[in-house]
Amino acid sequence: MSVETNTPRVRRNHATAAPERKNAAAALQRALDRRDNGGATGH
Repeated sequence: MSVETNTPRVRRNHATAAPERKNAAAALQRALDRRDNGGATGH
């Protein structure tokens, strides 16, 4: 097999993963905030 047939693997470095991680953290926090507004206080 020749080397040209292999597709290069995409590496994810910190610079590209940081915004995705930030967005995921924000979405998780919103989900937790929605879930946590019941209980004894009921606000």
